[in-house]
Amino acid sequence: MSRKRAFDRDAALETAMLEFWRHGYEATSIASLTTAMGIRPPSLYAAFGDKRRLFDEVVARYRTHDFAPAALAEEPTARAAIARMLRQAAIDYADPSHPPGCLVISAAVNVGPESADVRETMREIREGAKSAIAARIASDVAAGLLPQDTDVGALAMFYAATIQGMSTQSRDGATRQELERIAELAMLAWPGGREGERGGERHGEREVERKGK
Repeated sequence: MSRKRAFDRDAALETAMLEFWRHGYEATSIASLTTAMGIRPPSLYAAFGDKRRLFDEVVARYRTHDFAPAALAEEPTARAAIARMLRQAAIDYADPSHPPGCLVISAAVNVGPESADVRETMREIREGAKSAIAARIASDVAAGLLPQDTDVGALAMFYAATIQGMSTQSRDGATRQELERIAELAMLAWPGGREGERGGERHGEREVERKGK
């Protein structure tokens, strides 16, 4: 019979996530991980493989709580979806129950050449998020909710950069209220400004009415 592990794997993974989130990939050592997780290195390797594979599992766990996919899928307009994403980023990034900011944005900021694959993996995830924003904006352009000459790529990049900047600001000590103000100001850049906001609200009201019939 195989020996039962003497630790809670799920709890250990949660602890590892907090370590990587707090310190970043490269600055988080096996020694610091095993100390925080309350296990010895052989147990870590047996349960998770190596540090890189543990990090991959941590990122997968972290992404199950990503607020962006639900916002992009559930809101009636791209504007409403992005506004929701920014509001949720302000809440999550400043939440004192865990390290500030976003793990995917900050974990691979200062990695060296030997960890270039980690940096590339994080970049691909961020690019995927930006592409999802662009697809939602493009859908509204096709539906006539946004002007046909809307620069979809630039608009998506602007809001992706805003979210990344909010993560960095939270790690520098920005409060939830300060991040919410950034979110409000960022939405003024939406095509049509305040008029675009009102148009999005009207469309949302029509969608609610249509679904209620």
